[in-house]
Amino acid sequence: MGPQRLPPLLLMLLDCWASVSAQTRATPPVTTEGLNSTQAAGTTLRPALSPRPPGTPKAPVPSTGPRPTPVTDVAALCVCDLTPAQCDVNCCCDPDCSSMDFSVFSACSVPIVTGDSHFCSQKAAIYSLNFTANPPQRVFKLVDRINPSIFCIHITNYKPALSFINPEVPDENNFDKLMKTSDGFSLSSESEISFETQLDIPATAKYKYGARLQTSDSFLRFPSPLMSSLCTDDNPAAFLVNQAVKCTRRINLEQCEEIEALGMAYYSSPKILRVPGLRTKAEIPITVQSILIQSLNKTLTRLEDSVVLNQTLVEAGDVKICTNVVLEVKYSLTYTEAGEIAQAGLALLLGTVSGPVVPLEQKFEIHFIQQNTKPIPLSGNPGYVVGLPLAAGFQPQKGSGIIQTMNRFGQLTILRSTAEQDCLAVEGIRTPVLFGYDMQSGCKLRLPKAITCQLAVQKVKSLLKGQGFPDYVAPFGNSQAQDVLDWVPVRFISQASHMKDSCQLPMALVIEVKWTKYGSLLNPQAKIVNVTASLLSSSFPETNSGNERTVLLSTAVAFVDASAPAEAGFRARPTINARLPFNFFFPFV
Repeated sequence: MGPQRLPPLLLMLLDCWASVSAQTRATPPVTTEGLNSTQAAGTTLRPALSPRPPGTPKAPVPSTGPRPTPVTDVAALCVCDLTPAQCDVNCCCDPDCSSMDFSVFSACSVPIVTGDSHFCSQKAAIYSLNFTANPPQRVFKLVDRINPSIFCIHITNYKPALSFINPEVPDENNFDKLMKTSDGFSLSSESEISFETQLDIPATAKYKYGARLQTSDSFLRFPSPLMSSLCTDDNPAAFLVNQAVKCTRRINLEQCEEIEALGMAYYSSPKILRVPGLRTKAEIPITVQSILIQSLNKTLTRLEDSVVLNQTLVEAGDVKICTNVVLEVKYSLTYTEAGEIAQAGLALLLGTVSGPVVPLEQKFEIHFIQQNTKPIPLSGNPGYVVGLPLAAGFQPQKGSGIIQTMNRFGQLTILRSTAEQDCLAVEGIRTPVLFGYDMQSGCKLRLPKAITCQLAVQKVKSLLKGQGFPDYVAPFGNSQAQDVLDWVPVRFISQASHMKDSCQLPMALVIEVKWTKYGSLLNPQAKIVNVTASLLSSSFPETNSGNERTVLLSTAVAFVDASAPAEAGFRARPTINARLPFNFFFPFV
């Protein structure tokens, strides 16, 4: 085949290669440090191309355009210069090195520094050492290198391609120009119908992070400070955004019944939509979980019935009092993995204020709790792991399995100590018992003067034991609920003082957990063998001159290692079990 059958594309590439070589053909300077002369060093270039055969169409030669500007100067770039004002070993480009330093160099650690590899023509700085000179000298060459790749940048014909450009923002001056260059937009009835249909699909409707919680008529709102500490009542609650704010509002007691943000119904009446946009059979009512009443002397009283109380203005002589005013609001919203609201709880603190104009401080909290739909995780496999909660539960009837709560950290709990040290304020807030951690907590309980001993005993027991105190504790971290006989029963002991004919009020709950090392000596496993809960009681405190008495309640957990030391030896001494052949003593016997 003759040269006339070469593809035009190959000829064009070869022609481009020749033009690049011709443009970059030069004699690079060679600088020897310590000499005042510049020598010429030849560069080996590729041989010239053979003349094009007649009749072959000539490929278009790209017009000479602006070259890409190098970002860095390779002559001034030294990648091995790591320490300032100090010569680095074998770094030939370090300007801090002298001729005496070159005498101890073995070679150049970085002999060549090149520019951007995307360009067809690159600057290269070559460093070497002349050991024949006395003292040795550094030789520096700055040459042009040709990139062997055919996918390289030869001419910069589109400058914005090498950098990020800022988009042109439409305004009143360039709007008509942008409308002509763009394809425009159109709204058709079909697109509107399809969009509305997608919004009504229940499968895709869900809350996303930061989305506003929708109610039956608007959004779930609560007061919060805006530009100052004063309350504004239009702050919407956002999905998965926990908030704890407080603000101040100045109220006139004569108008306290007219201010909606002071009433309990303002926070408990809205119904939250389970998913956004769906209003049919998807409303979650806000359940009032607890109500605390705070009097003027800061004492707290829990209401058993979650009734809706309205603020009421009462006049006692010249003093005006507004009762049932909301001081604290705590929302607890339970959501699922699908982005739906499952439950909505509300805890309120109502107080009493007096005076003509009152600066009232209100606190608001919103917490999101994920609904646990997964099986209860283990606390060890098989033995317990230090720091993980104890697995516990109760047996509702004989013959059934162990019932465990889905809350892993709520199966065996004790009181949680807080800064306020008020038992009624922290009722229901518990701390899990973690394996290997000795814990102690407590609180103060104020008993009114008129309370009876039996009622106080019942209340204190519920505070110390909590809701659903377990009857069994799992011996291992992976014990199965159906293996009831393997679970360790909780021994409950009541200890009272020696005084007779007096009401015994529980003061402390002490839980002792005995465990042992089980299994191999190389990998022993922690096993619980005994759990004892002791309820310590003392005489009912006598009333002082005041109207109430204060009782200190405490709970404690102690872990006791009951492992027996390992003893070397055999369970039974070894014996030799061997049978002799029948003719062993032949011919003597």
